[in-house]
Amino acid sequence: MKKHLIAPSMLAADFTQLAVEIDMVNRSEADWFHLDVMDGRFVPNITFGMFVIEAMAKLATKPLDVHLMIVEPEKYIEAFRKAGADVITVHYEACPHLHRTIHQIKETGAKAGVALNPHTPVAVLEDLIEDIDLVCIMTVNPGFGGQKFIYQSLAKTRKLREMIVTANASTLIEIDGGVGLQNAESLLQAGADVLVAGSAVFQAKDPVATIAQLKAFKSAFDY
Repeated sequence: MKKHLIAPSMLAADFTQLAVEIDMVNRSEADWFHLDVMDGRFVPNITFGMFVIEAMAKLATKPLDVHLMIVEPEKYIEAFRKAGADVITVHYEACPHLHRTIHQIKETGAKAGVALNPHTPVAVLEDLIEDIDLVCIMTVNPGFGGQKFIYQSLAKTRKLREMIVTANASTLIEIDGGVGLQNAESLLQAGADVLVAGSAVFQAKDPVATIAQLKAFKSAFDY
């Protein structure tokens, strides 16, 4: 049975209790760990790099979905794969030679993702959609957690789903930013396959139960 995926965003975790937070995700119904790498140049924030990911990989029992919000990501793809990344997502806006970068990721054995900032239309990926394993639609401006969801993203998700269906591609649609119990079902009905949830999970009274609730929503594409 195909079912949508839940990827808790570790940026919202308590880093003083990181091993405990990783264990919680391991025990939950979550499918992936979502890890945001920010360089202070592409986005106005700095988070963590491959050394922290390498440490997380030793404790995680689920795939690591690594989102590179950095300039010149092609310089670091092999290093992040070596650190434990299973999915490596780069930004369309940071890659002048996107086709080459996608295939560079695939050559490492990782799945290749492309993220789109809120202002970037999905049409820019039309000629590449069959090569991409995952498209991450940013539903907040990238850089910080806990931001308000941009509702125009629902229409954007529907357009991307139409593009994928038309191309007969198997690309997954990931939604990142402001995702929670209040909008998860709408996103899934619009065509989302993967929900990244940060504050909604880690600030919940019962994160495991919240993940289970997110997993229980029905998607138009679950079967």
